[in-house]
Amino acid sequence: MLSVLKRSLSLLLLAGSLAIAAAAPAAALSRIKDLAQVEGVRQNQLVGYGLVVGLNGTGDTLNNAPFTKQSLTAMLERLGVNTRGATLRTANVAAVMVTANLPAFATQGTRLDVTVSALGDAKSLQGGTLLVTPLLGADGEVYAVSQGSLTIAGFQAEGDAAKITRGVPTVGRIANGAVIEREVEFKLNAQRTLRLSLRNPDLTTAKRIAASINDFLGAATAEPTDPATITLNIPAKYRGNMIQLLTEIEQLRVEPDQAARIVVDERSGIIVMGRDVRVSQVAVAQGNLTVTISERPEVSQPEPFSEGETVVVPRTSLKVETGDKNKLAIVREGVTLRELVDGLNALGVGPRDLISILQAIKAAGALQADIEVM
Repeated sequence: MLSVLKRSLSLLLLAGSLAIAAAAPAAALSRIKDLAQVEGVRQNQLVGYGLVVGLNGTGDTLNNAPFTKQSLTAMLERLGVNTRGATLRTANVAAVMVTANLPAFATQGTRLDVTVSALGDAKSLQGGTLLVTPLLGADGEVYAVSQGSLTIAGFQAEGDAAKITRGVPTVGRIANGAVIEREVEFKLNAQRTLRLSLRNPDLTTAKRIAASINDFLGAATAEPTDPATITLNIPAKYRGNMIQLLTEIEQLRVEPDQAARIVVDERSGIIVMGRDVRVSQVAVAQGNLTVTISERPEVSQPEPFSEGETVVVPRTSLKVETGDKNKLAIVREGVTLRELVDGLNALGVGPRDLISILQAIKAAGALQADIEVM
């Protein structure tokens, strides 16, 4: 009997602990690696101009794209073929722009993926080959060279009376299509001070990250200088071994904070609300005014043997509905995001009407959140 009572008591305690755990809100902890990045460790954009050859009659029209004709003539001259003054009618060549991202710490000889986009009036780059194209950085220096066969996701087919296009046939990719020729130097191990840049600037998040780093290192080495930046003075034992320090720091978990914000896209009717959105007590009513106008023309004929004419007489029917069924609803003060959404949905409003209601509540000073319209 005693064992049965102990077992029942244990079950009750377990159920109570589970209920408390379920009622307590779970903290959303994120790694510092996902919240911030080391300033200076970033990608660099590369761009180049080139020619794609081997197209099946879907290239640029040389008369409409003079830059393609000039580029083709210059390329042939470099290869020893003189075409100055000749009439070129090929449709198998297209001028393109080549873009790529140079990763941080990319070494000479490694390869990059490149994107090739038509510049003229080419219909498709299907089956084309990109000729040697230097890729330049913002400083005008060549950092990579690209060449290879294109892979196209879209296609285009047409006949005499119909045409079908799937995807975008004028944009393609070349996997590992560029070779890095120049490196961007950044001596990470030689740094005495690092700056961590937050992806979403916030004062509270920056302070929490600095406190977490200081607790881990056991010294006041990290200090938030602004909502987006944390300055980290490298301890003496980690100098020359920056990789170990960053590896340990980026795994620390911090609960990020965020400002109360509502993002609205009026074109698509999308509304995104943060969890900290709060509303003061306010009354909301939503009514739709619907006006229906219909035209029913009628024919009016003259009496027999009269000199009148047959005419069309307009007849207009006008109907107005005010939507009086929607009543006034009161939104309580300090409601949560879920209660706010449930209360507005209870009014039977759609996404676009909800946008207007939120803007009106904000104008009344009862919405403690920023509304960002995209």
